[in-house]
Amino acid sequence: ILVDDLGVSDLSCYGAKDLKSPALDQLAREGMKFDNFYANCPVCSPTRASLITGRYPDIVGVPGVIRSNPVNSWGYLDPTAKTLPQLMQRAGYDTGMVGKWHLGLWSPNRPNEKGFDWFKGFLGDMMDDYYNHRRHGTNYMFFNQTEIDPKGHATDLFSDWAVDYVNMKKGSKKPWFLYLAYNAPHTPIQPPAEWITKVKAREKGISDKRAKLVALIEHMDEGIGRVFKAIKQTGQEKDTLVIFSSDNGGQINVGANCLPWRDGKQSMYEGGLRVSTIAKWPGRIKAGSTTVHRGATMNNMPTLAELTGKPIKHRIDGLSFLPPLLGRKGQKQHEELYFVRREGNQRYQGLTTQALRRGDWKVLQNSPFAPIEMYNLKNDPYETKNLATD
Repeated sequence: ILVDDLGVSDLSCYGAKDLKSPALDQLAREGMKFDNFYANCPVCSPTRASLITGRYPDIVGVPGVIRSNPVNSWGYLDPTAKTLPQLMQRAGYDTGMVGKWHLGLWSPNRPNEKGFDWFKGFLGDMMDDYYNHRRHGTNYMFFNQTEIDPKGHATDLFSDWAVDYVNMKKGSKKPWFLYLAYNAPHTPIQPPAEWITKVKAREKGISDKRAKLVALIEHMDEGIGRVFKAIKQTGQEKDTLVIFSSDNGGQINVGANCLPWRDGKQSMYEGGLRVSTIAKWPGRIKAGSTTVHRGATMNNMPTLAELTGKPIKHRIDGLSFLPPLLGRKGQKQHEELYFVRREGNQRYQGLTTQALRRGDWKVLQNSPFAPIEMYNLKNDPYETKNLATD
């Protein structure tokens, strides 16, 4: 499960005081929380490219956001890149995807061409409205290769379709792999009205801006809970590994909470890159456990490859985090992590921002026009003392 623009501290199991996320809190109680997990980029498409390929995003052609406007689109997924759903297919799995794709609008880079047997969701980047599902007036909602125009809030639709997929797989002789990618809580911050009313009634003094974002996250959590309920009611819970994460940090100017880390979405500071990540596998992952293992989005593919017993034979950048999931010690973690973001608005004109973490040290350039900064994350985890001039 990948959500969109969730602040690392915007779940109650990660410290939020004005937000209730019972489904994901239960996931954390029954599974393992990661306290040192990184998205591969502080914006959408590159992280998704890393999830789907196990590689650094620029290596597979996606250093920036893929958009419907070609003039302002800064990525094109390499059609030859080997993908996670293709790996799962080779291992004998049925593969499904629900929700936001954001890795290509046209052939050959649509979900069904990248290894998904079954796709129902949104091809584009963001929706201009959660209820009409358009982007710049164009409908990008598809069921496999057929355009559809469903009614309802996108979060509810994606939750419903994920439940449908889980129910379809009850009693199946083949194992299944589902990638569920929500648009929420990405802008526009547009929760159903009754969820805002509930939040404001409970959280006295909360600002309108924060109440709307909290409501959007809580509404999404309720949908995720329905998916978990379907897995349990169909008798598949004990055989199902669930991994939850976000594509980048939260958007500060719409009320997201990434504290105590510095900054948020679009930023190379820790608040833009650190994400809440939880995994549950009954009887295999210790309930209520926490790990400080340093992980990254691109590690999902090698982790699932190790689980399926189908080793990856091509070059890959991710490292499996299966051993720490299962409580084993000694697993190699990333000594170095590199982050890049290419952007194309009028100011940036396709220039990049970058960061490199090596051990406890981190160097970054948070704007192509800014000087390079340097921090020691062991001594200064919140990036308050720039050591570049030292």
